[in-house]
Amino acid sequence: MQISPEYAAFPAIDAVLNGTSAVLLLIGRGFIKRGRIAAHRATMIAALVASGLFLICYLYYHAHVGTVHFRGKGWSRPVYFSILLSHTVLAAAIVPMVIITLSRALRERFDRHRAIARWTFPVWLYVSVTGVVIYVMLYHLFAA
Repeated sequence: MQISPEYAAFPAIDAVLNGTSAVLLLIGRGFIKRGRIAAHRATMIAALVASGLFLICYLYYHAHVGTVHFRGKGWSRPVYFSILLSHTVLAAAIVPMVIITLSRALRERFDRHRAIARWTFPVWLYVSVTGVVIYVMLYHLFAA
């Protein structure tokens, strides 16, 4: 599929935003482990902004370009679609999880924040990393 030049940069931008979110999540977790609460807060908000910008760019791109079909054959198809399925399901689940986690932190309900953050962090990280993997598989490894 040939993508119009005005939209061609969006997949790479999305991958960078997903990768940025993943790195920020790891840094933010490191900060909280070391008791650096203000740095943790700022980094996690930055991760939220990166993920939010990703979502805006993703929706804009697909509203204008539509679906991009995977071109890989053989073993790559079940691998790609397994990653895509788990990514998609967890991407839908992570939105309310992030909202609840952030809401509890902002209301200073840190006990409840920690309880859900234990689940939110790995799911959000998985979604961010697999977003980059999907981009590489779709646009670089198996592109026609």
